[in-house]
Amino acid sequence: MSATPAPGSLDEPALKELIAGELGAVRDRSLGLTTGALEEAELTAQVSPLMSPLVWDLAHVGNYEELWLLRAAAGVEPMRPEIDGLYDAFEHPRAERPSLPLLPPGEARAYISAVRARVLDSLGSVRFDPADPLTSGGFVYGMVVQHEHQHDETMLATHQLRKGAPALFDPPGEAPRAAGPGADTPDGEVLVAAGPFEMGTSGDPWAYDNERPGHLVDLPAYYIDVEPVTNAAYIAFMEAGGYGEPGLWDPRGWEWRCRSGKRAPAFWSRDGAGHWVRRRFGRTEPVPLTEPVQHVCWYEADAYARWAGKRLPTEAEWEKAARWDPAAGRSRRYPWGEVYEPGRANLGQRMLRPAETGSYASGASAYGVRRLLGDVWEWTSSDFHGYPGFRSFPYREYSEVFFGPEYKVLRGGSWATHPLAVRGTFRNWDYPIRRQIFAGFRCARTADEAAGGTA
Repeated sequence: MSATPAPGSLDEPALKELIAGELGAVRDRSLGLTTGALEEAELTAQVSPLMSPLVWDLAHVGNYEELWLLRAAAGVEPMRPEIDGLYDAFEHPRAERPSLPLLPPGEARAYISAVRARVLDSLGSVRFDPADPLTSGGFVYGMVVQHEHQHDETMLATHQLRKGAPALFDPPGEAPRAAGPGADTPDGEVLVAAGPFEMGTSGDPWAYDNERPGHLVDLPAYYIDVEPVTNAAYIAFMEAGGYGEPGLWDPRGWEWRCRSGKRAPAFWSRDGAGHWVRRRFGRTEPVPLTEPVQHVCWYEADAYARWAGKRLPTEAEWEKAARWDPAAGRSRRYPWGEVYEPGRANLGQRMLRPAETGSYASGASAYGVRRLLGDVWEWTSSDFHGYPGFRSFPYREYSEVFFGPEYKVLRGGSWATHPLAVRGTFRNWDYPIRRQIFAGFRCARTADEAAGGTA
């Protein structure tokens, strides 16, 4: 994967060429997650009420593509209007989907292939009208590509929940490591000075409505961890009795902890010798101490931060540490600059796991904070709300219906997130009890709190 220019930097012919390539790349990824050694029964089964059958995700991305790229953008007559309700995520919650008359795997593949052929045929004639927010800058095409990548990450979470034979095999690549003395043990936290920064975006043509508009946010000084919290650090919290101390937990989190009986991240257990092991895509392996902890919910992250004498960062603190360049006085699209470069972040299934501490040092932000994109989604302390001046587009069900205190914001993407589906402004959200997602965290604290402690 080479460096990818920002969509806003391309003229219409080059942008259409990029779109065609990205449509092909995301479909290869989707088919790779739903073919191979998988039997039809594995595609139609539901491994958890939290997840859809894999075949639902497969047909859903094709139906979404038909709705937006053929009917809305190209004005093409509906191909399969009778299945719209089956693949409407709001009409049927995940727990109900296995009982629906879903397209079987072969028919689902034929349908999404037929949709894609018509999309590519119509792409040349569709005009990217600057006055039409749906097509301006190729927005609707970027939305559809990102949507499919997001479902691919959901399918990876489904594969992780599957038990039995391994669903996936590790790619051969390894993470670029930091070089030089002390590269593997960077300073624990850095100071982000007080002052305003631009949060969100008004100019990124493929940004979602919840990333808009760009606006100034003035923050007091704070410290933020250079790296995400590791498995070793989280084990120290566990061994210190963190799961047994109610004073560390949000009251709702303590109720969840007691009701669920959880005492470790999801997919962890002890082997016969008492060592921590984890199940990862059907195989059991020792917990790697220097990787970021993942598969922890917000309540677990919040309890750890309290135990460590810190807190979770707000999403504004996370974004300032990731995007703001104090020397240039502007926000970047990525922590390192404006163009995505694959050697700077563990994204896009380069590996089927987080990288070790010290990896991807070239992806650090202007403040020296590392691995803000990739590896693990990072829980923040913030509830999910729209920015000042928010306008829902192109449909309320993408963002607006989720606004409120029930959802916590996650930032930065994971190893399973495709680069096209994440940037410094991208916002994810989920219930604070969710653990099947590839989520971890880093900690922060305000500067006056840190003044009396250790850095």
